[in-house]
Amino acid sequence: MKILKITLLSAITLFATNIYAQSETIVDVAVSNDNFTTLVAAVTAADLVETLSSEGPFTVFAPLNSAFEALPAGTVESLLEPSSKDALSGLLTYHVVSGKFMAANVIKAITDNSGSFAVKTVQGGTITLSLNGDKVMLKDEKGNMATVVMADVAASNGVIHAIDSVVMPK
Repeated sequence: MKILKITLLSAITLFATNIYAQSETIVDVAVSNDNFTTLVAAVTAADLVETLSSEGPFTVFAPLNSAFEALPAGTVESLLEPSSKDALSGLLTYHVVSGKFMAANVIKAITDNSGSFAVKTVQGGTITLSLNGDKVMLKDEKGNMATVVMADVAASNGVIHAIDSVVMPK
């Protein structure tokens, strides 16, 4: 029940953020949403603020704070260390796709391609998108799965789809 309440609260917050996002960049939208504080800290530590504030467009599969909290103990703290900047940048850019892909476009690509659609990330790796019922699923290169829990959070330079897990490149 607690997860349902958190998910509902996150959805409401993200929906409200979406209404005002048309003039805000992806970074601005993330900064203004308490569900993305860990992501914002990571983007800052990786020196990606300027990139994700640029014209784009980008589609960001943005892990919620709870997604980062589910990683093994010490992982986030280790990634935020200056010596881990390259690894952190690689991890974060694995969550970014060039272009603006709204949920309807993603679902159409999945259904038009026999139930799955591979997308190349800015990092250079691949994420495979599929459907589980009406939910868009992401499968990373290690076989881990993430679910889009809130789609189409608009920004001036793209769109954010909030996900419940951190996806990992090879």
